[in-house]
Amino acid sequence: MRPRRTDPGRRDRLIDVTLEVVAEVGVAGVSHRRVAARADVPLGSMTYHFAGMDELLHEAFTRFADRSAERFAEFLGAARDRDEAVAAVVDLVHELSDPRTDGERVVMYELYTLAARDPRYRAITTAWMARSRQELARHFDPQVTRRLDALIEGLSLHRALDDDPFDRALTEDAVRALVGAPGRTA
Repeated sequence: MRPRRTDPGRRDRLIDVTLEVVAEVGVAGVSHRRVAARADVPLGSMTYHFAGMDELLHEAFTRFADRSAERFAEFLGAARDRDEAVAAVVDLVHELSDPRTDGERVVMYELYTLAARDPRYRAITTAWMARSRQELARHFDPQVTRRLDALIEGLSLHRALDDDPFDRALTEDAVRALVGAPGRTA
């Protein structure tokens, strides 16, 4: 009889691999077989760790939203004043729309699609937005915070999908106009 292989990080690895698969083929292309093969685990591990595909996807998207909120907090947490917060928002928009983050952006869009149809996934995006706004609220009033959160999403989307994306100056002008900060001096 072969000794049982211990793999204490298997469940976490399955969740992370699921996000990779979503980035590559979308939610519609995710299967237990594909995730298990990518994670290099027996197919039976899927049912041991997760009741079904919905549980796996929910766990994966929750992890994605948590990580995204943490990154948001890193950008805004370093800001010591309003001007640095404006710069952090500009940096965040440009990172979110950077081609190197295409996979993460695809995962985000897939989550939004699920959230539009399913309240369980909407709860994930609602919690994520609340955390983002909490970070923005450290520097801006509540009304500006809501608008700025939406502006970040919109600017990131437009920069990522436009064949001729706008530059940092336009992003900074938009953020400054929204928050009521004086314009650039250059």
